[in-house]
Amino acid sequence: MTARPAVLVTDGDQRAALAVVRSLGAAGYPVYVCAARPRSLAGASRYARAEALVTDPLEDPQRFAGDIRALVARWNIGALIPIGDAALLASLPDRGRLPNVLLPFADERVVRRIADKAAVLEAATSVGIAIPQQQPAADRGALLAMAPGLEYPVVLKPSRSVAEHGGRRIKLLVRHVASPVDLAAAAADLDPAAYPVLVQRRVVGPGVGIFLLIWNGETLAAFAHRRIREKPPAGGVSVYRESVAADPALVQRSRALLDAFGWCGVAMVEYKIDERTGTPYLMEINGRFWGSLQLAIDAGVDFPALLMEAALGKRPAPVTAYTTGVASRWFWGDVDHLLARLRRSRSALSLPPNAPGRWAAIRAFLTVKRGTDREEILRRDDPRPFFRETAQWFSSLR
Repeated sequence: MTARPAVLVTDGDQRAALAVVRSLGAAGYPVYVCAARPRSLAGASRYARAEALVTDPLEDPQRFAGDIRALVARWNIGALIPIGDAALLASLPDRGRLPNVLLPFADERVVRRIADKAAVLEAATSVGIAIPQQQPAADRGALLAMAPGLEYPVVLKPSRSVAEHGGRRIKLLVRHVASPVDLAAAAADLDPAAYPVLVQRRVVGPGVGIFLLIWNGETLAAFAHRRIREKPPAGGVSVYRESVAADPALVQRSRALLDAFGWCGVAMVEYKIDERTGTPYLMEINGRFWGSLQLAIDAGVDFPALLMEAALGKRPAPVTAYTTGVASRWFWGDVDHLLARLRRSRSALSLPPNAPGRWAAIRAFLTVKRGTDREEILRRDDPRPFFRETAQWFSSLR
C-alpha cells in the first residue's frame, strides 16, 4: 500500500480546519496544523501530529507563503489544504514554488472570479438561478445617496469577502441594515476597499447550502443542509443545522453555475428560500471548505477524504446518498446566538417581526434531539479541541 502524503492544514483556529484534520487523520494521513494564533482549535486534536505559528495571511500574504514553504520542508509535506479565503489567496500564487505539493483547488484566476459576488450573481441568472433585488454602490457617496429610496431592511454585501489594500488583505463582512440611520453608520464604518458594495433586498426564510465536490468534470459528492440558527441571528455562520435531501433541480443548477467558472474542487453554494414564495435565491459561493463541514462528514459524505483521493488520482466512487435529519450544533456559537437574542430586541438584531421571542429561543437552545443531534466540536474520542475552545471563549469575556 502506497504511503499517504503528509498534509498541512492552515487556519487551525477555524472549525473547518478541525473537521479536515479529524477526517484525514482518521483516514490515515499524517496531518499537521498551522495558525496565526497559538493553541489553535485543530491543533488540539489527537489527529494533529504537530502545530506551528505562521504569519497572518491577512497582514502579510507573502510572509505567510514563506512560512508555509518552511513548514513544507520541515515536515516533508505532500499536500496543502488552505482553509480560509486569505490563506487560499496567499497559497495559490505560490504553487510554482511548491512543485511536489498537492494543492487540490482550482487555479488562482478561477478562485478569484468565483469569490467575486457580483460576477457570481451575474452568472447565476444565465443558468436559471434567482438572485435578490440589488443595486451596486461604487463608493460611500453612492451608498449614502441611495439611502432615502431603499425599502428597509437591506443587506450590504462587499463584492469580495477579502479585499486588498496597501499590501494588506482585509476581511469584509455582510451587514444587515434596518434604517437610513443604520446605513449611514455602516457607510462610515466600511473600509474604502469594501467597495463596490451590493445593496440587496433581504430575503426572509431558511438558509440552504448545496455542497459539491467536482473533479475532472465529474460530481464526486453532493450534500445539502438547512440552517436552523445562525450567528448573528439575522444571518451569518450557522450554529445549528440539519442535513436535508438535496433538491435535484437545485443541485443541477448549482453544478451548472460552477461549470460556468470552470470549477474544480469543493464548493458551497448558499441559498435563502423565500418563505413567501418558496423561491431559492442565491447568496454566494464559497470555493473552499465551509464552517459546518463536520455535519456532512457525520451524515456520510467525507469531503476531505474524497478530495484527497481524487487529487491523488484514485478515482473514488461518487457519494450522493447520505443520512438526512442529522443535526449538528456548534455549542459556543449557539451560546453566542442565545445571548444575542436575550440581550437585544428583534429590531436591534434586524430580525423579521415573526421571529420567535426570547422564551422560544431559550427553549430551542435547551432542546436536544436524542439520536440525531451531534456536537460539532466536542467528541468523546477527541475532547481536547472543545476544552481549548471553552477556555478561549471564557478568556474572550475578560
